[in-house]
Amino acid sequence: MSAGNVNPVRMNLDQLQRAVFDVVRQPLTDNERMREHTLDGRSTKEIAEEIVKPNDRLTSVERLEIYNRVYWFRLLSSLADDFPGLRAVIGQEAFDKVLLGYLTEMPSVSYTLRDLGSRLEAWLRAHPEFISSNERMALDMVRLEWADIEAFDAAEFPVLSQAELAGLGEDPVFHLQPYLQLLDLSYPVDELLLKVRETEDPETDISSNVVMMDHSDSAPRKQLPLPKGKKVFLAVHRQENIVYFKRLKPEGFALLRALQQGQPLSQAIETSVNWSGKKLERVMEQLHDWFANWSQLGWFCRPPEKESQP
Repeated sequence: MSAGNVNPVRMNLDQLQRAVFDVVRQPLTDNERMREHTLDGRSTKEIAEEIVKPNDRLTSVERLEIYNRVYWFRLLSSLADDFPGLRAVIGQEAFDKVLLGYLTEMPSVSYTLRDLGSRLEAWLRAHPEFISSNERMALDMVRLEWADIEAFDAAEFPVLSQAELAGLGEDPVFHLQPYLQLLDLSYPVDELLLKVRETEDPETDISSNVVMMDHSDSAPRKQLPLPKGKKVFLAVHRQENIVYFKRLKPEGFALLRALQQGQPLSQAIETSVNWSGKKLERVMEQLHDWFANWSQLGWFCRPPEKESQP
C-alpha cells in the first residue's frame, strides 16, 4: 500500500501502520468478508475511510478488505501446514474451529510464521472443549508436531568426539544438542503422523480446504484409523536437515531427560532408576550401548560457552 493511497489524517507513520495492521488482523466473518465492527466494537468502515482512500473501482473498506483476507488466509494456511496430524485426530470440522478460535484469541505476535503455533498446546489445554473427543491424543499430536518444528531449525553445536567423551571425567555433565526434543506420550502419534504425511498429496495445498472453510465440494480425505493408547518415549532429532523420530526405552528416556536437565551422570542414572522402576543393574548393562548409539547420532555436543573461547 503506497503512501499515496492512504489518508494520514491526525496520524504519524507509526500510528498509521499500527491502525492498518490492527484492522487487517481482525478475524474474517463466516463468509470470509471483513467484519463490520472490530472485536472491540469499532466501526470498520469509519476506520477504513480514515486510513485508506477509495479509488475509481473500490471503496476504502473494499481496498482494506483485500489485505484483511490475504493476511488471514496466509495464517490459516501456515497453521494447517504445521498441524496436519491434529486434523487427523479431531477431524476437519473441529480442526477448522481450532484454527479460527486460536488465531482469534492468540493473534500472531511474531513476524515469522514459523512461531505461529508455538502457543497452540497451551491454548488447547485452556480450551479442551475443542478437542473433547480425543483430548489426550490431540495434545500428544500437537506436542509432537511442535517438537518437529523445533527440531528442524534449532541450534546445532559441534559434536563431541570419542576422545572428548572419554576425557570428561568420572562423573561428567553432558550437554545435548539444542534440537533434541524428548516426549513422554500416551499414544503412538509418531506412527499416525508418518501415515498422515504419506497420504497427503504433495502437489496439493493441504490447507486449501481450511482456508476456504467450505468442504462441501472437496474430495473427502481418507480417514486414518486412530491408534489405541500406548506409552511411547520419543526422541525427535535432526540429521542432515531431516527430522527423525526415535523411540526409547523408559529408562533410557529418563536418563536422557535427566542429562538434558543438567544432572551429572551418577545422578541421572539414579533418576532413571527411580523414575522408570527398572533395576540399577539393568540400566548399567545398557549404558554402554546407549551412549555409543547416542554419540553416533551426534546428540552429545560441546557446551555453547566453549565456542566463544579461543
